[in-house]
Amino acid sequence: MSVQQPDGIHHIAIMSANMKEQLTFFTQVMGFPLVGLFEMHGVPGGKHAFLRMDEDSFFSVVELAGIGEIPSTLGITHAGTGAGKCAAGVTQHIAFRVPDEAGLIAMRDRIRSHGVPAIGPIGHGFCKSIYFAGPEGLTLEVSFAVSKVDPARWVDPKMLDDCGITDDEAQAMLNPAPCTTTSPVAQPAFDPAKPQLAYPPETLKAILAAPDAAITMQGSYDEPPVAA
Repeated sequence: MSVQQPDGIHHIAIMSANMKEQLTFFTQVMGFPLVGLFEMHGVPGGKHAFLRMDEDSFFSVVELAGIGEIPSTLGITHAGTGAGKCAAGVTQHIAFRVPDEAGLIAMRDRIRSHGVPAIGPIGHGFCKSIYFAGPEGLTLEVSFAVSKVDPARWVDPKMLDDCGITDDEAQAMLNPAPCTTTSPVAQPAFDPAKPQLAYPPETLKAILAAPDAAITMQGSYDEPPVAA
């Protein structure tokens, strides 16, 4: 069966100027076990950590030299609350999942037991959440599903209109068309009108022009840092 959409989150990565502080918070306050800490692949001197959320999903922390010199500005780099503003394209907040209300209260109690304030629960119809902060200005949430999200009840026609989304566009969003292309699909040529990774332009053009097999061979790191 061909894959038509991702089936979950493999990992979320945040940038840090203090790996130890973030790992202490996410292992002790949040309870995620540390499962990986190694030099970031292709980035000499970079640190990359992985913490397990479940069997197939991870929370990741990246530390690079000089990050502490980049200013954090509320309303630009960080939202500060679930209702706060930040720059377009920046993660506004991260919401973790628990199975039920008992799990939500247990997480609230765990977070508070470490001296971190946690606000809630607050109901949102299809979910209920608590809100709290993490190190270095992170805005965090834990939620559980109260019910399935029914688009007939939760896609507001007024919001579609406010977003400039036509009826036809809304239908396409509610029912994404299947991918009918035959694999492999050739790499598109560089087009500045399309979203692009922020490599230097000539480097990016060279990457896009290279065969997929060459990129895989050159860029892959398949062995763990600790020998079996």
